[in-house]
Amino acid sequence: MREDQDETRAAYDGVVELYASLFADRLETQPFARNMIATFAELVRGTGHPRAADVGCGPGHLTAMLAESGLEATGFDLSPGMVAHARRAHPALRFHEARMEALPVGDGALGGVLAHYSMIHTPPDELPGVLAEQVRVLAPGGVLMVSFFGTGGTQPVRFDHKVTPAYAWPPDRFAELLAGAGLDPFARLLHDPASERGYLDTHLLARRPRLPE
Repeated sequence: MREDQDETRAAYDGVVELYASLFADRLETQPFARNMIATFAELVRGTGHPRAADVGCGPGHLTAMLAESGLEATGFDLSPGMVAHARRAHPALRFHEARMEALPVGDGALGGVLAHYSMIHTPPDELPGVLAEQVRVLAPGGVLMVSFFGTGGTQPVRFDHKVTPAYAWPPDRFAELLAGAGLDPFARLLHDPASERGYLDTHLLARRPRLPE
């Protein structure tokens, strides 16, 4: 495990209960994000592959939302503390400790992958490998949704996140990474600043191309 992953895991293990109390109901006041995730779930159902992964699931609230939307949702997180909390909070669902670049999922097994602000701590040079893993587990036609802090310019910006250092990305640059990983970006939503720094809440949808008939 990389040093930055050790730091991220330790940082989130140290704020499990506080993080869960702050974010478990947050989407109730974020209609754009809530509806974007609902759109993602609808698109995944339409693939005919209802299995979905919530990577970086934290306390499991979005895994539960995906399950309520009719998906066979499983949560994965680097933090054992977060996984333990998610299992207690949502005992009917499955949660596993895992790294985003090494998911315990078979090739092409999923109709969807949700990465809601879970790639923000990944150093830019490591991100292509993380995205390649999401492509591996997606079935042809499967959908990836990535949410992150959006910024201007042409390069990612490192900043001091409240838990552990993170990166804000220009949406066009992130979309290029998705395309470079073999995905087809097809929709995006940018809305009100997600922080006092003025970064925009940014959501990108991309699809793994279907195999030629």
